[in-house]
Amino acid sequence: MTDLTLPADDRLIVALDVPNAHEGLLLANRLGDAVSFYKIGLGMLTGGGLALATELKLDQGKRIFLDMKLFDIGATVEAAVKGLAQFELDFLTVHGDPHVVNAAKQGAAGKDMKILAVTILTSLDRADLDGALIKPGDIADLVLERAGRAFDAGADGVIASPQEAALIRALPEAEGKLIVTPGVRPAGADLGDQKRIATPASAIAAGADHIVVGRPIHRASDPRAAAEAIIAELRGV
Repeated sequence: MTDLTLPADDRLIVALDVPNAHEGLLLANRLGDAVSFYKIGLGMLTGGGLALATELKLDQGKRIFLDMKLFDIGATVEAAVKGLAQFELDFLTVHGDPHVVNAAKQGAAGKDMKILAVTILTSLDRADLDGALIKPGDIADLVLERAGRAFDAGADGVIASPQEAALIRALPEAEGKLIVTPGVRPAGADLGDQKRIATPASAIAAGADHIVVGRPIHRASDPRAAAEAIIAELRGV
């Protein structure tokens, strides 16, 4: 009988948005060799997230994206990143303010961990930005401006919605930089709290290097099959 299982594709990053490390490890074990890259976010930090990151990295050889979205004064960000860099993780997010990005790069000096700058969260729309007193303007224009400034400050890549990926990829400053897109939903999937979304194939076609998918996989009746369906879609791009 022919084995039709697709090998892992690290363009797919699975968000382990579950309550604790135990549930995260159970999910990772269900996904097995179908998934090679995981995101561990702030919500799991107090539930053993760093321990899970270390286990998946060292024991299972997975790539790890630590999504902390750090923001503070420069010295504090630098110290925090320096401490996190000792875990030899792959990606770390910080807010895209230039002083934060610059401090994070100093903290990661000598390590392979990539610093990714958050532009504007994919769960936000213009009304949300108005409520936060963010300057007027089209979201895409603001994302583009923040991305350019983050690259100038040394960011290895940015986090942006799929809808802005093509615009960012066209920036001269984006050459050789990473674009990672959350807000990705397979066709027909529930939108959840995301407002600026795209399908996996369209996000990659727009210039994203990696897509982040959480609920459509971990809430599926068969998470591995859901992940493999997304991989099959990516292979068709």
